[in-house]
Amino acid sequence: MKNIAYIILGIIIGALATYFFCPRQMENGDIKIVKPKGVITVEKAWELDDNWTEFRQAAVDSAAKKQGRDKDNRWTHWSLDDIENYLAFAKHQSDSLGYKMTGIRVYLGVYGKNADVSKKDLTTMFMVPTGKKARAGANSFFSSAVGNEEDIPGGSPLNEGSGGKEGYNN
Repeated sequence: MKNIAYIILGIIIGALATYFFCPRQMENGDIKIVKPKGVITVEKAWELDDNWTEFRQAAVDSAAKKQGRDKDNRWTHWSLDDIENYLAFAKHQSDSLGYKMTGIRVYLGVYGKNADVSKKDLTTMFMVPTGKKARAGANSFFSSAVGNEEDIPGGSPLNEGSGGKEGYNN
């Protein structure tokens, strides 16, 4: 009789954990959408792009000209599927490395002289999973504090997006 009580208690705790920690659909069938911090207006994006053009393009393109290119890349594109797949992959990999993934960091890079002709010496961007070392014990399950994140050692970066040479919305 005592074992059945433990089984029922386990089922209740499991149901409560599932209810509180799994994404749910709202009553009308839509998933709740939360606007992330840092979303900017289209006008602000135009301003940032114009500022890059004014303050960086001449220097970047002059460096590209030294490499035999007319212009350098100024953006990178990844498909939605690639981003979603990468996030799921990086979370899984981070867990297996003993880290709690809390974000991503985007770096600028340059393909070197050994890259294929279409990428040789052009700017690229790649993203790296960031997080904190997972702690053993009860507190780690509820710990989601963001801050002091580090690149996760051994976490695989994502590159190979397509690059372009025109400014925002061109």
